[in-house]
Amino acid sequence: MKQRKLKFASALLSSGWAEDVTLTIDAHGMIEKVEAGSSDKTAKTLKGIAIPAMPNIHSHAHQRLMAGLAEVAGPGADSFWTWREVMYSFALKLGPEDLEAVAAQLYVEMLKSGSTIVGEFQYLHHQPDGSPYDEPAELSLRCLAAAEEAGIAITMLPTLYAYGGFGGQKPTEGQRRFINDETRYLKILSSLDKASKGHNLRQLGISPHSLRAVTRELLNEVIAGLDRLGRKTAPIHIHVAEQTKEVDDCIAWSKGARPVQYLIDNFALSQRWCAIHATHMTADETARMAASGMIAGLCPTTEANLGDGTFPADLFLKNKGAIAIGSDSHISVSPAEDLRQLEYSQRLRDRTRNALASGPGKSTGRTLLDAALTGGAQSMAQKVGALAPGYRADIAVLDDGHPALIGRSGDSALDSWIFSGGNACMRDVFVAGEHVVQERRHIREEAIEKKFRAAVKRLTK
Repeated sequence: MKQRKLKFASALLSSGWAEDVTLTIDAHGMIEKVEAGSSDKTAKTLKGIAIPAMPNIHSHAHQRLMAGLAEVAGPGADSFWTWREVMYSFALKLGPEDLEAVAAQLYVEMLKSGSTIVGEFQYLHHQPDGSPYDEPAELSLRCLAAAEEAGIAITMLPTLYAYGGFGGQKPTEGQRRFINDETRYLKILSSLDKASKGHNLRQLGISPHSLRAVTRELLNEVIAGLDRLGRKTAPIHIHVAEQTKEVDDCIAWSKGARPVQYLIDNFALSQRWCAIHATHMTADETARMAASGMIAGLCPTTEANLGDGTFPADLFLKNKGAIAIGSDSHISVSPAEDLRQLEYSQRLRDRTRNALASGPGKSTGRTLLDAALTGGAQSMAQKVGALAPGYRADIAVLDDGHPALIGRSGDSALDSWIFSGGNACMRDVFVAGEHVVQERRHIREEAIEKKFRAAVKRLTK
């Protein structure tokens, strides 16, 4: 790609809102120069309001296949655990081509929502009968291929899943596609390391599935293996304290420690760590996790869909904790909706309004966006989240002609996008300066959707 220039009538810069902004983007897709009040006639002029694109830090791509198909009541009380059995039945069906087709469609939907990075927490590793593929990283490599086709950046987080419960319990039959020992898992990491090095849009980390699925000893050995690959700051994402049953089981197994407490007491937490969900914490755990630097990876729409509970966002942010958002099970793929649901969960719990705004006179949408951009970039280990020199040119453009945004500017446009207009307000999206969504259409939308349709037809007969 050659150097290019893009010009916007309005843009959210690191210094705040500015008008007539020209971004100069180098041949590697990085922002080289930002000029406000520009009269540059050589730049390509685009309509709309430019903002930094949002990272989607938590994805299980295979679950896109079942979105909306677990909303029928069972014979007894439904819960996360009954939903999980439905999910397992879908997870056992997908072959490599199916996963690639489903993931590519999902990644198109993410881009159209204004997300330009996906954190793929990928725990399908084996064939449907549980036997290994010749290439241990086969299915993770398929996610990389899907990201390449869609043009989205990806932080690949292959999942370490060795056990079926706390203390090294035997896995269930429904988990047969997930299970790896240390040796095979490190082979997966090695393959992905080779596939990611030197690639501008790829990063690598690990995702120990949960404290249920690993032991402390195994996780420490795998972190050491990651470090030996030269990735000593690579992300480590882990599901933790999503459900009350998980908390109760952890207390029983550990003789008193809650999940987040156990993580803090047994691992050297830092900004490379991301606690996915962390829904059920005491005030002490909340303050300690914030102080550790560990990012809270929140998936508010999925958490609401599954009945997980309400994350203590107000207390976590007051303790200067960092947050990021993801779409998880993809019941909805919308950063605006996830930010909205995060705020609404606090309002419903406390019967208040503008619960997470950073102070009097401050925009709630701006507060949430700023926090999720910073935490999202950190958790993905990618240089994004700002329209500033040295950052990758990942840009989302809101349509100021959409009815939800007419007459809005600056922070009021953000509030109207997040709390009213949602995905329908997203007009254009750039990844490393590449114009992948143009006037609401992805540049390869039809071809990718055709393969997705064929996969759905095969898998839902």
